Amino acid sequence: MRTALTRSIVTATALAAVTGALAPGTAAAAPSAPDIAARAAGIGTDDTQRVEAAAVVRLDPAPDVLLLSDYDFVHALWQKARDAGEPLEAVRTAAEEAMASTLAEDHVAFIVTGVHEAYRLDQQRERDRAEAERAAKLAKSQALLAVGIPSTPELLALSDDNFVRAIARHSASGPEVRAAALTALAGEPDEWREFIVNGAREAHKRDVARELKELEERDRKEAELKKERAARANAAALFRITPTETHFALSDDNFIRELLRLAPADLYGSELYASAQRVVGTPYPVVWNSFIHAGADAAFKRDDENRRKKLAEANRKLALQIQAAAANSGVNPNLVAAAKRALAGTDDAVKEFLKEDNLYRARRQSIQPWDPKLAGRYLRHTSAEGGQIVNDPLSAASKQADRQDATWVIVPALAGRAGCYSLESVRRPGHYLKADRSGLKAGIALDDRSAAFRETATWCPIKGLAGSGTSLKWGVGSPTRSLRNMGKAVYTSQHYDTEVTNRESTWKIAPPLES
Repeated sequence: MRTALTRSIVTATALAAVTGALAPGTAAAAPSAPDIAARAAGIGTDDTQRVEAAAVVRLDPAPDVLLLSDYDFVHALWQKARDAGEPLEAVRTAAEEAMASTLAEDHVAFIVTGVHEAYRLDQQRERDRAEAERAAKLAKSQALLAVGIPSTPELLALSDDNFVRAIARHSASGPEVRAAALTALAGEPDEWREFIVNGAREAHKRDVARELKELEERDRKEAELKKERAARANAAALFRITPTETHFALSDDNFIRELLRLAPADLYGSELYASAQRVVGTPYPVVWNSFIHAGADAAFKRDDENRRKKLAEANRKLALQIQAAAANSGVNPNLVAAAKRALAGTDDAVKEFLKEDNLYRARRQSIQPWDPKLAGRYLRHTSAEGGQIVNDPLSAASKQADRQDATWVIVPALAGRAGCYSLESVRRPGHYLKADRSGLKAGIALDDRSAAFRETATWCPIKGLAGSGTSLKWGVGSPTRSLRNMGKAVYTSQHYDTEVTNRESTWKIAPPLES
């Protein structure tokens, strides 16, 4: 009994440390000791597993943190992942999915394996993104090499469209290169990237071909020599090598061997490098020459396509996880719809959806009374009435400020309770729907990071007490209370299980008035 009591006291300290110290004068509003002890009892993981999980999100595994219940420990990991932003997006999403479950084994599974699997996905996406960014910069360098423009840090630092403009204006660019650049600039970002990766080199080939045609009439031999030099310069550019006169004098097979010898280490696993190895191992001169003129280009394009596909697949996997977690919550239909739209679109649409600002915006919802007699009314806060919560008739034609007051960002519960949520004001970020413990009237207030505040700002959705809507349960222990509209004002009322109170305590999650 002494051990259990000690553990309850230590765990209470741990919960305060993780969620924030109680504000002065609010200690009496914190969860009761029996409630804390009951939550702390749910520990199915050992210290080693927790330390390893904490290391993923750089959470200090202090003794008080290690004594949290599994669910509260998952919530602590979620807070660190949320604060880290996009680099830990998969970890945050997996943690939210675990917190939405009321099963202890789901909390254990996340700590033991789930956080590590999600972190590996975040790491892979980060590596893929870095590789894509590096490849984009290298593609610019290769384009400059192919066209014959000196590479400078200033040129390489330009945005894609300005880089294309710089090539179009440069004196080394032939008419085909300039025309291709201007055509790309008239298109979309994909067309800018295509010009940088392939278009500039291909246009330069056409410039060379045009010049060769003119030369051919005067000196066929010189034209052939120039054609071979142009092909070698192009192949060398793909390996990020500036060829010398010695390289131009080599036989085709030895030229390819030089490309392999001088190739940067990061090309070793590429299709370009592997193709060159296969070709140089054959005894056929026609195969060597074909690789220099066309095969290297084709292999480079396959590498570029593989990089894009790899990053796109990782992004789609994360978007599917976010969609599944939102669907399970039952309170984020707008996020589910946004994920479905992105996944039905292009890879760029998925990438745009995964941006932190867009995910945050997609969590917006509005809330209406379920009662058909109150159709057209919305749950909103109003500064004119001291930040109180009311039901007002609103529509898409209402003033923007009023629509914002009736739009909420639905996030995992500030109090860290499984399957529960908090509602953040769109118009006043950092302010949350809460209940006054004394008067039980609903209002909004700024999150002061205290355990007391976070308890008052936590709402647990349950099946509607009336009809097919949703009821928002509030508080812990007895009596059970829920968000209820009583006339124009909104309170947290005790359940009396009557037709009137059930109807007034049932809501429906609606599309956001301010999207």
